[in-house]
Amino acid sequence: MTKKNRVRAIASVSAVAMLALSGCGSSSNNESASNVIDYWLWDPAQQVAYEKCAADFNEKNPDLQVKITQYGWNDYWQLLTAGFIADTGPDAFTNHVSQYPQFVDLDVIEPLDDYQPTAAVDTNEFQDGLTQLWTGQDGKMYGMPKDWDTIAAFYNPEMIKEAGFTDEQLDNWNWNPQDGGSFEDIIAHLTIDENGVRGDEPGFDKNNVKVYGLGINDPGGGTFGQGQWAAFAASNGWQSAYQLSWGDRYQFDDPKLQETIDWYFGLVDKGYMPAFGQFNSSDGVVNQLLNKNVAVAFDGSWMNATYAAGDMKLGTASYPTGPNGTAPSMINGLGDSIAANSDNKEGAAKWVAYMASSDCQTKIAEEGVVFPSRKDATEVAAKSFEDMGIQVDAFQEPVEANQTFQFPITHNGPDVRALLTPAFEDIYANRVPASTLTETNDAINVIFETSAENQ
Repeated sequence: MTKKNRVRAIASVSAVAMLALSGCGSSSNNESASNVIDYWLWDPAQQVAYEKCAADFNEKNPDLQVKITQYGWNDYWQLLTAGFIADTGPDAFTNHVSQYPQFVDLDVIEPLDDYQPTAAVDTNEFQDGLTQLWTGQDGKMYGMPKDWDTIAAFYNPEMIKEAGFTDEQLDNWNWNPQDGGSFEDIIAHLTIDENGVRGDEPGFDKNNVKVYGLGINDPGGGTFGQGQWAAFAASNGWQSAYQLSWGDRYQFDDPKLQETIDWYFGLVDKGYMPAFGQFNSSDGVVNQLLNKNVAVAFDGSWMNATYAAGDMKLGTASYPTGPNGTAPSMINGLGDSIAANSDNKEGAAKWVAYMASSDCQTKIAEEGVVFPSRKDATEVAAKSFEDMGIQVDAFQEPVEANQTFQFPITHNGPDVRALLTPAFEDIYANRVPASTLTETNDAINVIFETSAENQ
């Protein structure tokens, strides 16, 4: 892609971002002192820990100074895109696997292999699979793994006990797309209507529910159902793309997925899961659980500290075992990237390498916010979470049992999301059949067939 076309492509991604940036007061790299490393992230909880790493880094590298800026998730990507256009962005930043393929295509992030500090990092120290997530088709790494996450169920132990269930039953639940297995039995019985009738009892009023057995986060599950239906579909034999790393065809037309989706959102029809608009989606499923509106909620390990901050002591459980005999979880991990328009790439590389060091990642682990990417920091983080009152076995078990599957990494990510998000929201909100995903999948695959990357 030529530089002219690259700039045009970036501009087309987010023309609005330039307007947003004009009023945000962000300092330009060109105006910054050459020893300043501007680093951006979106998670305020992680900022506290990384400020500690930055203080140590600054002390060890007196000729460099890390400046950390935090933006909320939605503003973050708009401002970052604008920064690529106007040279007003960071030197290094927290990246997401759903975003970086586009950044690679547009040549706006640097291969970490090209810089001595980042090239020298021993990637064998990371959890298995994390390096692969950030490896481009050219074999070079575009993000330094910074953490990892899996999904598990948080639940209200009092509600479980009152319903007559034990923790062991949740540890051994199962599901299938025909009748939902023991998982649906449990969710049904945990559901209670306004008259105190449970979901599996005669006279249950599904239109007036007081407590739902299962909460729901992110309308439709997002593009790939990470915190919702993805693990159910995976344990039913589905894979989102023919090849999860740099595949060129998606498989949302797979009957295994579609029967899973019909079953999953069918829980809404039965009254066991909130309908679209029942709760404010911006509040997340955490509030549904902590406010005792739901008994069980699937969520990511990055939310551990948020759940722990509530007044309720919670239990955790892995996803139920599915038809293929596994209880998998999607595994994902953020990475740190270097902007191609940085005026201090060598300094940025030193900082990115330091964030991957045992010194920094141990500090991150001690804060109990995420599981750092390094294996030697995992148990430190686990102890931090357990000290908060969150049992983390359910998050670690899929990793230890090699029952994880990765977030798909492909070209044309924005186009894929633009098609899939409304399609899944339509299934959730309007309860259209999952067979409608076949048409969406065909449209996605046409994009791949006609895109420049496949010509």
